[in-house]
Amino acid sequence: MRTVAAFFFIAAAALAQTGQPNLLNARLETRAFSGDLGAQIRAANPTWFGYAVKATPGEHRNCCSNGEAECGCSLEGRSDVVIDSRSSNRPVQLEESDAIEVLFRVANNAVEKVRVFSLSCWLDAGGLPFVWLTGVPAPTSLAYLEKLVEVNDSRRLMEGALFAISQHGGAQALEALIRLAKTDASPHVRSQALFWLAQRAGERAASTITDAIENDPDTSVKNRAVFALSQLPNGEGVPKLIQVASTQRNREVRKQAFFWLGQSKDPRALEYIQGVLMK
Repeated sequence: MRTVAAFFFIAAAALAQTGQPNLLNARLETRAFSGDLGAQIRAANPTWFGYAVKATPGEHRNCCSNGEAECGCSLEGRSDVVIDSRSSNRPVQLEESDAIEVLFRVANNAVEKVRVFSLSCWLDAGGLPFVWLTGVPAPTSLAYLEKLVEVNDSRRLMEGALFAISQHGGAQALEALIRLAKTDASPHVRSQALFWLAQRAGERAASTITDAIENDPDTSVKNRAVFALSQLPNGEGVPKLIQVASTQRNREVRKQAFFWLGQSKDPRALEYIQGVLMK
């Protein structure tokens, strides 16, 4: 039977002001950033590490839910724990924080998982040690995450690190995604980086996506780039999809462009498809 976990508040208001996590069932230790993130995120026994960084603009309500109600998350996947905000007297956060928390589960001195949550989210650490690092610079965070993407064979770990990169604010996160989309040896990494680039929008992101359609040697990456165009906001990708459908030499890639044009329901896309069918 699922039980509702009780909140244990220790200076909750003060924690919110200092940008620390909302934790339940954790052995919390706070450490200052030493200058070497890789050396600090190490532990022989299972331990969670985390820090806060400035996020991309917009809302970051990344938390678990229980039906329609937002609730906390069990980091250790305990199905018998539900952290339900409706049953607590926790302070109500009137404005969404412009920061996120990036978390790493470590064991045997190696990172096993990367998770990203809103700072407002309550987390149950399953009784494990939880080390909160203060003062971690965003460039250092990005460099560490990019290295995790490049040196690990675990798809789950890679995708978690890529998502964390995509949630960082600032131009350096965009540069990291562009670099991975263009140069990483793994087609899957390049595809995922293109997807997250589409969520950032902007001319540089769009140009990197169209460049992948033209020049990436892997057809699966080209197809993923076509999908990424369809994800650009405000119909920005429609003219580019029309261009791909009109000029791309790879037949499979052209078919993908037509498919996503049809899914867009954009008047420009429908007019283009109608014109092709009537020729």
